[in-house]
Amino acid sequence: MKRLLPLILLFAGVAPAQAAPIFVFPVADCAVNYAHAHHDYAATDILAKAGCKFVAPIDGIVDEVNRTDKWSGKTNLGIDRGGLYVSIIGSDGVRYYGSHLRSIPASIEPGVVVVAGRLLGAIGATGSARGTSPHLHFGISWPTPADTWWVRRGEVLPWKYLDAWKKGKDLSPVKEVEARKLKVGEIPPVPKK
Repeated sequence: MKRLLPLILLFAGVAPAQAAPIFVFPVADCAVNYAHAHHDYAATDILAKAGCKFVAPIDGIVDEVNRTDKWSGKTNLGIDRGGLYVSIIGSDGVRYYGSHLRSIPASIEPGVVVVAGRLLGAIGATGSARGTSPHLHFGISWPTPADTWWVRRGEVLPWKYLDAWKKGKDLSPVKEVEARKLKVGEIPPVPKK
């Protein structure tokens, strides 16, 4: 009955009370290092040992999963640069993206509901990160169609949120994500680089 109550309330036209999102740092149980800078666009590379856990930073639903590293240095296609990746749409409506993963659990598929802290993958160096130190490329954006890789990779600078989450504080990127989307449009032009 406890699980049915939100559905009963929803169908009765009464929205159940919603608690504020609870955020966790997206790398669990490992020492990390990340800069307050990134090349070319808004994202953060979180350096950690290979195999460290990439976890859901908030409750949500798995949006995209890519288990095949298609990147080639010869073509350097933007859509392939992330290598193995997972994105989720958080309960706040924001997309959280992690790439360059070494592996992704078989249980992580599009449509799967996840809670903050659930394992999404293991940190590695796939895609355009081949030959670099293992790291998690972490991006924050709004949901778009799957082939809109230039938005998925990150649209707002994530480090102030990462700093807060690392300290156990809830800081939501919702307002900043919405402001950025209003400024550039839901599907901005593909960057030239």
